[in-house]
Amino acid sequence: MKPTYKEFQNDEQVVGAVQELKAQGVHENDIYVITHDDDRTKRVADNADANTVGVGDVGLDTYVKNVFRSKGDELRAQFQELGFTSGEAEQLEEKLDHGKVILVVKDATASSTF
Repeated sequence: MKPTYKEFQNDEQVVGAVQELKAQGVHENDIYVITHDDDRTKRVADNADANTVGVGDVGLDTYVKNVFRSKGDELRAQFQELGFTSGEAEQLEEKLDHGKVILVVKDATASSTF
C-alpha cells in the first residue's frame, strides 16, 4: 500500500494529529515521525507516542549504509523504505531542510481522513 504523509511546522501539531489518527483507528505501528534532526525526531515521536524509522523498518542493509551516508541521503533512503518513490523522497527531504516535521502513515487505507 502507498503511504501518505502530512507536513507540520511545529511539534504540538504533530502530537495532536497522531492522537486524532489513533482515535480514527490507525494503529500506532503505522505512524512515523521524521525530522531533519535525530534529537527532534525522537522527542516528537516520544511526545506523540509514534514511531521513528529504525533498522526494522529500513532493513539491515539500508541501516548500515545510512551510517556512511549524508543526512539528506539517509532521510531519502528512509522515505523510500517506507514506500515513497525516489522523486517523492527527494521532495520530502527538501521539506525537512526547511524545518518541517513529516508525519507518515504506512497503511494508507487507515488514513483516509489524514
